[in-house]
Amino acid sequence: MSGRGFGLAGSGLAGSALVGMSLLAMVPAAAEGDETRRRQPAGSHAYAQLRPAPSGTVTLDEVVVEGPRSAGLPPATGTVGQPPAPYAGGQVGSGARLGILGNRSFLTTPFNITGYTAKLIEDQQARSVADVVQNDPSVRNDAPAFSERDSYFIRGFSVVNLDTAFDGLFYIANPRRSFIEGIERVEILKGPTALLNGGTGRIGGTINLIPKRAGNEPLTRVTTTYLSDSQLWTHLDLGRRFGPNKEWGIRFNGSYRQGDTALDKNEIEVGVAALGLDYRTDRFRASIDLSHSTQNITAPTSLFNAVAPNIAIPRTPNGRINTASPLEYIDSRHNMAAGRVEYDILPDTTIYAAGGASRYNEDFLTSSYRITSPTGQATNTLAIQPQEIQGYTGEVGVRSRFRTGFIGHELTIAATAAMNENYRGGFNAIALPSFTTNIYNPVHLPQNSVATIRFPRSGGRPLFTDLDTRSIAVSDTLSIAGDRVQLTLGGRYQSIVQKGYDTRPLPSQGTVTSRYDDGRFSPAVGVVVRPIDKLSIYGNYVEALEVGPTAPATAINSGEIFAPVVSKQMEIGAKYDFGAFAMTASLFEIRQPNAFTDPTTNRFSVSGLQVNRGVEFTIFGEPIEGVRLLGGVTFLDAELDKTLGGRFNGNTVPGVAKTAINLYGEYDMPWLARGLTLTGRMVYTGATFYDQANTQKVPDWTRFDLGLRYAFTGPLGKPVVLRANIENLFDKAYWASSARGWLAAGAPRTFVVSAQVDF
Repeated sequence: MSGRGFGLAGSGLAGSALVGMSLLAMVPAAAEGDETRRRQPAGSHAYAQLRPAPSGTVTLDEVVVEGPRSAGLPPATGTVGQPPAPYAGGQVGSGARLGILGNRSFLTTPFNITGYTAKLIEDQQARSVADVVQNDPSVRNDAPAFSERDSYFIRGFSVVNLDTAFDGLFYIANPRRSFIEGIERVEILKGPTALLNGGTGRIGGTINLIPKRAGNEPLTRVTTTYLSDSQLWTHLDLGRRFGPNKEWGIRFNGSYRQGDTALDKNEIEVGVAALGLDYRTDRFRASIDLSHSTQNITAPTSLFNAVAPNIAIPRTPNGRINTASPLEYIDSRHNMAAGRVEYDILPDTTIYAAGGASRYNEDFLTSSYRITSPTGQATNTLAIQPQEIQGYTGEVGVRSRFRTGFIGHELTIAATAAMNENYRGGFNAIALPSFTTNIYNPVHLPQNSVATIRFPRSGGRPLFTDLDTRSIAVSDTLSIAGDRVQLTLGGRYQSIVQKGYDTRPLPSQGTVTSRYDDGRFSPAVGVVVRPIDKLSIYGNYVEALEVGPTAPATAINSGEIFAPVVSKQMEIGAKYDFGAFAMTASLFEIRQPNAFTDPTTNRFSVSGLQVNRGVEFTIFGEPIEGVRLLGGVTFLDAELDKTLGGRFNGNTVPGVAKTAINLYGEYDMPWLARGLTLTGRMVYTGATFYDQANTQKVPDWTRFDLGLRYAFTGPLGKPVVLRANIENLFDKAYWASSARGWLAAGAPRTFVVSAQVDF
């Protein structure tokens, strides 16, 4: 693996400046994580707790008050700064960033949204966003763990990593895999995001990454991790603030990971570097983020593993078996720059602007197999596809809060533009071998059997596709009865221009082969009713003009671009905040034109309609002192409708399970050792169908994880946290995904051990 390059990475924690004072009445409290705070309803301030004194009088404990500026929190109409405070237990945020609407409490949001915190990311020892989303029952990974990419199904719809947002900006995050060293929150907004995010997210939902910012207190944190079979991972997190009022902040995260994984013959080298700079005054705030990452993989698994039609799905091989040969590789590099500024022209009116750019390069030689027999016989085919992906994005807008009589308003106007360009080509004429193998006893090619020295490389490739999206959005949240009734009305006019190009040699190279130019106004309505402080009943209706799909490289019509499609969602739900824990329930229906690769003809097409109806139940927080729960269950009925000739009408959508359960828990054990915590997780995915005809069934599976965490003060008075996790405790072999016409095997038992020290 040496010689292919590496980089560094970043992460960080938010700090707070606290001013202690004694109060004679109940007042807003305290520092993030304070006991008095975490027992309060989400979106509210913490309050001091009354305690009887020996004399019988009532006195108050000393509490601390944290103002928005000292805590690094933006005003109500801003977003630059620290995200909303963690909820009880510290695993999720009490609010999240709702696109153009800004930061909102989860109780006052007419959508289902969750923000997973840096603390949870650290405690679960996540390596990428794919590890974090395993806490959500409505999200499933549909790419193999040892491939070069992450991709997801949210509410039964595909969401590729290209559609992940960074600080609210699209097409600049890593299009293959988002590493999380420099990430403060991973937020998942379920359902269409046309109004909130400009329509570039997918129909099932949007993942938004919130970068870390320097806290008021200096931070120097080193974490060293070991992952089986022999990966070593070192991560430095450094944060400082400067200036008379700590207006300047700098946060650097660097990490390097290298070694053999639990998959046979698979080796990974990852380097990440992230630098976050910010500046804040009473009325002006700004931030700049720079990041670089490299990922070099030897013998990677492929996403594009298929099954021939009319045969039974074979049993899953042991998770350690690798069909890829040691000569296969994927080398990638990603660079990104993003910035955001905002200014309060009035106390409750903020104007803002943001923008960013990124470049991703990828070179690889990989194989994918097509299973031809229930006994595991398969045809393995090598392929190369050097490519470069460039992204550009920008946004300007204004947020304002005001009243007209007894009606409150939160008015937002925003304009966005985003471009994505994909460069590839120059490799179709190279003949690569295909050979017979078996997924239980794979054939591996000798190390030098393919001459890779003559392969084309990414950079300078011809343009393959480009996408240009522009939009303008207007929304107003009207509130009455002390904000107990809120109605959000809005919409976004979206323009999508998508073109495909001929990448064959001159003179045809560069010729436009397909072009779509479409525009549409997409309305959105949301309502929140709070009959009591702790209960929210909400509903929404959202339409979205979505980018049309592109046929994958393995389809017979590879590269064909389909027209933009219109999707619609209706949702109702309820959220109840018990103070120490919260529960949510959602009922939704989503309709979207359906795209699929026919396993018989190998042709990718948009044919018919996909209708997903589901129910979600989730819980988070600390229902019992020392016991924290996170997760829930999703019941989903995903059906095909209006298919060609009615052939598949009423059938279940391939790759979508009817039942999915995720439950993560923590139990503090002070009776055994102070600072000792037992952790565990269960992930269940029901049976799915591989094909549209519903003749090839993939069995259900259950995975268990187990862990221990021990936090204590080291010899020099510095905080130390030791963590040990076992993922897939019983070494279960399972098909983790059967979505989009591919099969992805789950990872085997993996050990992860780390030591974290603050200096």
